Amino acid sequence: MKKYYPLLPVYALYLVLFLFGRSVSGTWQMVAMLAFYCAIGQAFNIFLGMTGYVDFGYVAFVALGTYGMALGIATLSQVPGLGLGIVIIGLLLGIVMATVLSLAVGAVALRLRGAYFAIATIGVNEGFRYFLEGARLWGGSKGIIFSGQMREALGREVASGLSTFWADVAVFVIAAAAAFVTLYFIRSRIGYALTALREDEDAAKVMGINVTKYKIIAFATSAAFAGMIGAMAWALKFTYVFPADVFEVSYTVEAIIIVLLGGAGTLMGPVVGGLVYGLSKYWLTVFLPGYQLLIFAPVIIITILVFPEGVVGLVKRTLRGTRLEQFVQ
Repeated sequence: MKKYYPLLPVYALYLVLFLFGRSVSGTWQMVAMLAFYCAIGQAFNIFLGMTGYVDFGYVAFVALGTYGMALGIATLSQVPGLGLGIVIIGLLLGIVMATVLSLAVGAVALRLRGAYFAIATIGVNEGFRYFLEGARLWGGSKGIIFSGQMREALGREVASGLSTFWADVAVFVIAAAAAFVTLYFIRSRIGYALTALREDEDAAKVMGINVTKYKIIAFATSAAFAGMIGAMAWALKFTYVFPADVFEVSYTVEAIIIVLLGGAGTLMGPVVGGLVYGLSKYWLTVFLPGYQLLIFAPVIIITILVFPEGVVGLVKRTLRGTRLEQFVQ
């Protein structure tokens, strides 16, 4: 069981965050925002942290997760007897849609490297968004609003509870699951292969590692978690989907900042990065509205330059050789 010790501080932080939000009045929305940033950081870290590839089109997988949930509820709300099954089907549909897109994109884009891969993924995100709007698919630019269908299918009280509380709880569960999968990858053959290709992809090929295969595994896994986050943290919470909102590239940029700030390729990094980024953004927005980005951008740059391995990387070096080392991954 020692190999699972690094999960203990991660889950402890999530538990403390959850209990704080439930016990301190007026803090739940802030806690939900922090959980979202931690979850998207955990999900994105599975690919960026383990391969070193930067996917600037990552938000497309989140967007498809939102569409999966929206389509599931809007389409199946009239089917009698399903009840909460429409939410489960919507979640599964979001996961499948995000995973299928990742396999289609990964089969081509993951054969590219560096800036070529980044440009290709940006093109996928923007191209898919304008395709939906131009072809008027899934509501086109009007999107999908399904709050009415959800209330009719589940009742006003249940629908309200799902949107105001249980959607946020699901984000905590997704973040915890992503942390478990990350540790499993790190300690398994998949993690060793991904580490090898991250350090030197050509050398990994020479050693007989099928780098494309392992990149697709990490890419699809990360995309599946993105689909879950989109379905629960956006669609179920807000009960609408608009292309201009869900395909907003700033979510990808925030995920990159969170991973690099906390420590790419580490287990605790996305949690620390998500909390630091989320709290900084929240308080700067409250106390210095309009100046938060101007102040936060140089702070992030300086932090990454001073701690290139992230905050958790610094902590790992400090604890090396101590008994606490086994709890930090």
